[in-house]
Amino acid sequence: MGVMKIRFSTRSRYGLRFMIELATYYGKKDLVFLREIAEKEGISEKYLTQLAIPLKARGLISSRRGAGGGYRLSRHPAQITAKEVVEALEGGIFPVDCLESPDICSRTSFCAARKMWKELQDKISETLEKFTLENLAQMLTNSPPSPIDFSI
Repeated sequence: MGVMKIRFSTRSRYGLRFMIELATYYGKKDLVFLREIAEKEGISEKYLTQLAIPLKARGLISSRRGAGGGYRLSRHPAQITAKEVVEALEGGIFPVDCLESPDICSRTSFCAARKMWKELQDKISETLEKFTLENLAQMLTNSPPSPIDFSI
């Protein structure tokens, strides 16, 4: 018997890393090159470009092209939640299809399992809402050093 897996896509995982990186630069650097974030996060610049499209469409980031161009958060990191980022990249948070499209199932109005899935959805949303990019960036900068120290 297999283990049930509820996973967020690579888009959400990498997109959140992208946004946390932008949060670490907030107030320190006006615009950040994607190349810089790509190198630091180990994510291709091309993939970050694709992630930037829905994030920009949702008003979470802004950009400027050309020399001196780059990306930045559109609001203070304390005002952007992990939930906003995930929803921008996933289109919503739905552990099962019937929560997104109730009409696909004739049992929607009386299904006990659907009520449980809805509660799970609410808890996931609640947790993602609790974390802001500012919180996450602080966790990143306050993380303990690697257990392997190569200094002499």
